This record gives sequence, structure tokens and C-alpha cells, in this order.
Amino acid sequence: MQRPSSSAAEDVPAQPPKPLRILVVEDEAVIAVLLAEVLAAMGHDVCGVENSEEAAVIAAARCQPDLMIVDVGLRTGSGVAAVAQIIGHHFIPHIFVTGRRLSSEGLHPGAVVLQKPFDEDDLEQAMRRALRQEIGPDVH
Repeated sequence: MQRPSSSAAEDVPAQPPKPLRILVVEDEAVIAVLLAEVLAAMGHDVCGVENSEEAAVIAAARCQPDLMIVDVGLRTGSGVAAVAQIIGHHFIPHIFVTGRRLSSEGLHPGAVVLQKPFDEDDLEQAMRRALRQEIGPDVH
């Protein structure tokens, strides 16, 4: 993730309508900290930063996030598997982040995927797309 650049106020895209509770699942500590800082600067509450599949599932139950930002490849487990477990109980909008090509296998239709590296504008757009998801993967 790249640090946001300074720009004139008119260049800054509008924020989502309210501050969100966001769970970050990222196994690279530097990226996790930077992402949490950017989200906080955007006015959001980072309710948890986790680095494994198991910890992500536990944290989602504990903090009931409005949005999850999840790295696909974790050192312990899988971000895709963590999201599948979490949304199997209750759908939570989410964004997958990855530094490699990601096939749609295992992802529900309409999954939001953000390629690393990304900037604040890319993140904002991905958040807006994820928040438009209103149905879970098994609802038609």
C-alpha cells in the first residue's frame, strides 16, 4: 500500500456516509499498520488487525465489523477461507487484497479484489463497491 499523497480538498473523493468499523486481515505487519493508519485518517474505526485465518474469524465475531479488508494469502490459513467462514454466518461486505493474480475460484460473484500496490483513491473506490454488496454468496 502506498501512503496517500497530499492534494487539494477538491481532489479528495467523498467519504462513505458514516465512519465504518473495519477489520483488517493482513499478515505483513508493515502493510497492516499502514493500512490501519490510512483508514483511521479517513475517519474509520479499525476494530481489529489480525494476521491469520483463525484470528480473523474470531475477531469478526467479536467486533462485528461493517467492512473487512482481507489479504488473500496469509501465513497461517487463507483469507478467502476466513471470509467464507465469516459470511457463512452473516454477510459482511469485504475487499480482498492481493499482490498476485487471483482467480475467481472460491470467491462469490461480485467479490471486490484490490491489487497491491494501491493508493487511497483505489481503496476508497473498492470500499464503495464492497459496501454496495447487499446479498451474500448463496442468496439469489
